[in-house]
Amino acid sequence: MIDYVTISDLGVIEHAELPLNAGLNVVTGETGAGKTMVVTALGLLLGARAEASAIRTGAPQATVDAGITVPSTHRCVSLAQEAGAWVEEPTSEDQTSNEVEILLGRTLSGKGRSRANVSGRNVPIALLGEIGSSLVTVHGQSDQLRLRSASAQRRALDRHAGADFAQALDAYREQFTGYQRKVAELDEITSNERERRREAEQLQQSLEQIDAVEPLPGEDQELKTESLKLENVESLREAARSAQHSLSGPDAAEALDDVPHAVALVESAATALAAVQDQDQELGQIAEQISSVSSLLNDAASELGIYAANLDESGPERLAEVHQRRADLERLIRLYGPDIDAVLAWAADARARLHNLQSDADRIEELTAEIDELQAGLWAQAEELRRRRREAGEQLGAAVGEELAALAMPQARMVIDVAETAELGPDGADTVAMLLAPHPGADPLPLGKGASGGELSRVMLALEVVLAEGSETETFIFDEVDAGVGGKAAVQIGRRLAMLAKHRQVIVVTHLPQVAAYAQNHIRVFKSSVQDDSVSGGFTASDVTALTEEQRVSELARMLAGQEDSESARAHARELISTAAAL
Repeated sequence: MIDYVTISDLGVIEHAELPLNAGLNVVTGETGAGKTMVVTALGLLLGARAEASAIRTGAPQATVDAGITVPSTHRCVSLAQEAGAWVEEPTSEDQTSNEVEILLGRTLSGKGRSRANVSGRNVPIALLGEIGSSLVTVHGQSDQLRLRSASAQRRALDRHAGADFAQALDAYREQFTGYQRKVAELDEITSNERERRREAEQLQQSLEQIDAVEPLPGEDQELKTESLKLENVESLREAARSAQHSLSGPDAAEALDDVPHAVALVESAATALAAVQDQDQELGQIAEQISSVSSLLNDAASELGIYAANLDESGPERLAEVHQRRADLERLIRLYGPDIDAVLAWAADARARLHNLQSDADRIEELTAEIDELQAGLWAQAEELRRRRREAGEQLGAAVGEELAALAMPQARMVIDVAETAELGPDGADTVAMLLAPHPGADPLPLGKGASGGELSRVMLALEVVLAEGSETETFIFDEVDAGVGGKAAVQIGRRLAMLAKHRQVIVVTHLPQVAAYAQNHIRVFKSSVQDDSVSGGFTASDVTALTEEQRVSELARMLAGQEDSESARAHARELISTAAAL
């Protein structure tokens, strides 16, 4: 629930703090005193659009802050923590409460900029609204207009239908989403048939071009390396022969006396050590190393000879083949990718796409069968949803009717009409309409046509009382929901608000003493003229105060007769308070 709201420089309110309690909180005050600013402040905390004109004249900015206590498992706690806000968890020592406190804030500057924060963390306005809407439900004259919309009426009925219905509706929506995807795919295939045929022909030609070359993975790099080798065959062969001669000496046909070579020199060193290597272990290890070197040199010389001989087998013919092959591959690379591996990857994707395009006829038949099957299942699900809605509609209509009877509309009858539609939709295959017959003999008409403003107020309140038990909303705010109501109906509205307040925190802005008498916490907004030399003529400021029991009597007397000092009015006020306390 909301523990307090602090308002600074908003409208006519210079600074005020609203102490709020559990149960029924009533806000009253003379016309123009600033009651509307209280609702505006609460709206800002719920993410409502901010207007710079709402800032008090002469002030640089307006701020609204609130402290809210909620169960630690409430959805708004996880939302705040995900945004980086610090929320103190209940301590293990405190076994009496699992509640945590969240601080909400909104600042509006004179330049029209707005900032929001949650427990000291700056957050987007939309997140503040999401957190606020999970905590608070606001009702005012504009909400009566919203109650007239078909979507709002459907949501109210579905909410009343319960958790099992919500699961069934979620299952239907999941199936419906899959059905829509299938229908969209079928539409795409059939509506773009000519473009798909053209695309298939282009892909076929490209793949034939690639297949004719038959490129291999990494082939372009391998051919590049081979081309470089063939183009420099003479220098490579000369270098190999020279290195071979340095290691093992010239061939026997070319042998010359006294030509030193590495193998001979190493073998000579090995021979010099052979006679004495058994006499010293260290020298023996060196001799073994020299022997290994001799073996390595002989192997390297042999490999150099083989390398040079293979070069002799390659010639200009192979170089020409390599150049031609590289030219073929380069043509593919220019068209389909930066290298042959990319070309092959493109070809794989193109082949899969071509397969899909060429199998349109089979896919159309397959999709049609899947859509028909899904559609049959959805119609069965929609029929079940409609049956449940009608059952819930009968229960809701009867419950609201009982509430309306207690709200001085004893002959009123609410009808929830659930009518079948010819097409499937995201919520089923039906329309929901709340109809009201305000008196016997009258045909039930849509709320927007068959109900006055005062009747709409009572219908809305009756709905909230009926729906409150299954709601997760912690706080309900009613902004002059009793507009257009008086007399006995006003007393009954007060009673119903008090009943709702037994389960939830309720904040009511009202001008009716019959409603205000039921408050557990009565807050008055009053205005005064302030002299300020910097402002011509001064300005009007409003303040807020929680009333004592005696002050409540004076306020109700003022609301009843406009004369808080009138003994008769005060007596009537005490009677109202006494009657309300007996509830």
